[in-house]
Amino acid sequence: MKTMKQLLVATIALAGLTGSAVAEGTLAISVSTLNNPFFVTLRDGAADKANELGYDLRIVDAQNDPARELSNVEDLLQRNIDALLINPTDSDSVVNAVRLANNRDVPVFTVDRGASAGNYISHVASDNVLGGRMAGDFIAQQVGANARVIQLEGIPGTSAARERGEGFAQAIEAHGFEVLASQPANFDRTEGLNVMENLLTGNRNIDAVFAQNDEMALGALRAIAASNQPNILVVGFDGTDDGIAAVEAGRMAATVAQQPYEIGAVAVETAVRYLNGETVEGNIPVPLQVITAD
Repeated sequence: MKTMKQLLVATIALAGLTGSAVAEGTLAISVSTLNNPFFVTLRDGAADKANELGYDLRIVDAQNDPARELSNVEDLLQRNIDALLINPTDSDSVVNAVRLANNRDVPVFTVDRGASAGNYISHVASDNVLGGRMAGDFIAQQVGANARVIQLEGIPGTSAARERGEGFAQAIEAHGFEVLASQPANFDRTEGLNVMENLLTGNRNIDAVFAQNDEMALGALRAIAASNQPNILVVGFDGTDDGIAAVEAGRMAATVAQQPYEIGAVAVETAVRYLNGETVEGNIPVPLQVITAD
């Protein structure tokens, strides 16, 4: 069993809305990785909402490691939490953690990424299928039908990667895109750079790149800038600060913006409503928008 220091558990002492120093209860959130600014913002939204509602919030970082994720959850469940919010490292691997919570009768709420099995009360996330389709439709508007495209995929096995790919596949079919390549870069900026460098050497006359998150898109932009194919339209996903800055600077054409702060806040609010005996929906979407420089 790992020590609390190794688990990177952050316990936030919060006051209730009545001004009492006694918290209403204790929630926990397991985040896939705090090395990604998207999930840092998601965590902040969860923490602020817990503060507002008078709940303690314990935060753990899985560091994109399913084994660490499971170990973190095991330790959280020994600390009398009222509900578990989990942003999975992988939709399949997280099932063991979800079932562990199920066996302890601790309600589970999945956040941004879903679980492929196990029982959870609500899933709070953007409509990733719609977002992938929005990215493809934007490419068609800018480049035209029959565009030659590359897709940089996220972490295989995550619901976000699968669903964004599904939405982009709808756009491919609708607009007659020619897919030159579709490869994972694991939602990582450095991997986005490396994968894009390799794809640039093997493919010519690329019209556009859809990266399933802004981190990969930013890596791809670096590779493209260093290549002899500079006029490639790049669309990211998430609407991170760095992604939006790249759009505003004219380096990236667009990003399909999620609202990670809102996702975290809504997840906590949903958990508290459930704990208070309210009926909550099984799937709670948070709106998306395409951000461009215009």
